[in-house]
Amino acid sequence: MDRADRAAPAAPADPADPAGSGTGEDGGGWPAIGSLAFLSDCRVAALVGPDGAVEWLCTPRFDGASVFGRLLDRRIGGAWELRVEGAPAPRQRYRDTTLLVESRWTTPHGTVRGEDYLAVRRPDRDEACLIEPLALLVRRLTCETGTVTVRHRLDARPDYARARARWSAVDGAEAGATPPALEETTAGLWLGATATGAAPRVRVAEDGAVTVEAVLRAGGTLAVVLGYDGPPQEPLDTGLVDRTRDDTVEAWRAWDGLNDYRGFGADHVRRSALTLRGLMAADTGSLIAAATTSLPEWIGAGRNWDYRYLWHRDAALVVLVLMRLGHRVEAALYVRILLDHSARASGALHPMLDIDGRVEGEETVLEHLGGYRDSSPVRCGNSAFSQHQLDTYGQVLDAVFVYQQAALGTGGELARDELAAVYQVVDAAVRVWREPDDGIWEVRDRSRHWTISKVYAWVCFDRGVRLAELMDDERPDLDRWRRERDAVRAEVLDKGWSESVGSFTQSYGSANVDASLLSLGLLGFLDGADPRVVATVERVEEELGEDGWLVHRYDPEATDDGINGPEGGFLLCSFAMVSALVLAGRHDEARRRYEEICSRMGRFGLFSEEMARDGTMLGNYPQAFTHLGLIDAAMNLDAAGDEEALRAWAGRHGG
Repeated sequence: MDRADRAAPAAPADPADPAGSGTGEDGGGWPAIGSLAFLSDCRVAALVGPDGAVEWLCTPRFDGASVFGRLLDRRIGGAWELRVEGAPAPRQRYRDTTLLVESRWTTPHGTVRGEDYLAVRRPDRDEACLIEPLALLVRRLTCETGTVTVRHRLDARPDYARARARWSAVDGAEAGATPPALEETTAGLWLGATATGAAPRVRVAEDGAVTVEAVLRAGGTLAVVLGYDGPPQEPLDTGLVDRTRDDTVEAWRAWDGLNDYRGFGADHVRRSALTLRGLMAADTGSLIAAATTSLPEWIGAGRNWDYRYLWHRDAALVVLVLMRLGHRVEAALYVRILLDHSARASGALHPMLDIDGRVEGEETVLEHLGGYRDSSPVRCGNSAFSQHQLDTYGQVLDAVFVYQQAALGTGGELARDELAAVYQVVDAAVRVWREPDDGIWEVRDRSRHWTISKVYAWVCFDRGVRLAELMDDERPDLDRWRRERDAVRAEVLDKGWSESVGSFTQSYGSANVDASLLSLGLLGFLDGADPRVVATVERVEEELGEDGWLVHRYDPEATDDGINGPEGGFLLCSFAMVSALVLAGRHDEARRRYEEICSRMGRFGLFSEEMARDGTMLGNYPQAFTHLGLIDAAMNLDAAGDEEALRAWAGRHGG
């Protein structure tokens, strides 16, 4: 497909927001993906739109059924709306290094400040790394000047809008002038309100929607609290709300305080790290790919997937980034999720896991939901569980090796029995690496000999050898692993390289490239300045680049991926191009690209998975891999002026 044929899905509605990432909505009232604020307590996530409505919330955990799902259907999805009478859409921002969103409404009669957050706390004051969810979504309003009328409308639609909300007063109290607590039996919700001054009025409509109305005068407050796992542990009053707010702010600031990175792009790195922590489950350490399902990779094209799972893709980068930023506990949790899967699977790996580390899952279509901007289907679950992806073996070994290198001597290193599970993965790779696989991009058409899959097989053997050498462990058959490492390398250099194309190609015998090949230098398979690597980088830009900053992961038509229709540019690959250019010595071009991409980030500093050339965000959001790619690119750029530091950082994988 010619790049000129990749028309943008639609121009953003707000001309002051050309990236579609600020406050604009399209004519159908759909919020731009990049305009959404991300809230998390590391168990569930909520997305708040530019008008102040909660557009997305799944309970009782990230991959649960939606309670508010208007993001995927304006008519029946359900939302928590918040209006200040006489005020336009609020101005919104994060409070410094937290996941608390501040909003400000201005009316002719007064001003109101809002604070939205999923409440968390530090269970141990000595452990800044720990985040404990309190299972409460809190919306607190303070009237700063004048007198204002505010109105909440909670239209909960449990089970992806397949069920009706059924609210009743707790202990049989009736809704009236003194606000009762309400409970909802379908999704197990609890709702309470507390205010200073006149009590708010709470009503439950016949359709199940709950309204909370109040008149606030200067200094007055109203807090509405939604519990997704029962009521708060203490009686709800303004003091409790203030404490949960202060605890939430303190917990996020303490976690961020472990990050001592002050290099290139430090502000972007900091926000990206907070986003990654918000996507990491508090109890298991699983990092989900995104907080949403089925946000389209191109409007109307059908490329809509459920990303609320852990993928092994870029597992090493997850570990490396967490370790580099001082978050060793999270890195250890993540690695041990991988090891647990490896042990239970006897080394035969699946490409993805659910939050509990299981490999079960069924992909279904929710046909009653119309989809974001009427782009169906809406999917729940992901059939990629059953795919054979050879790169997974290299991803896991790379992650484990990176972790063990950094953890050795700290008391957090892997034990002998854990290493035994790792060695099983290498032995399993010996048995399967010569077979075709489904590839890193999960193509649903046919298995092939993907070049990058074979490179990751080499990574698996290389890291396995080096890990055993690092630990002076004589248990593995290292001579065999070395032979396999040499064999796969020779095959890739022979069959993965095309003299006629002048670069490495997507799969053996193909004439096209894909952007995963940008990792050749980053993985240490070849030096980043090797002429073959540089030629491949240039070929990727020629075939898949757009407007000098955006990179598509592959050409769907040339790849024949089994899915009709186009997709946006892949932001992870766009940042990978930055890192590849740094390794190739083209630092100025790399910096320009990085700045071009970051100039199009959402107003909350967040990215989705993909983007159109006009800056419209596409795909699930916020996307963990995009933010990992941003951090990696920033750190490579930070080391760009220091060859020794650059080799130490960018060559951390290679031998």
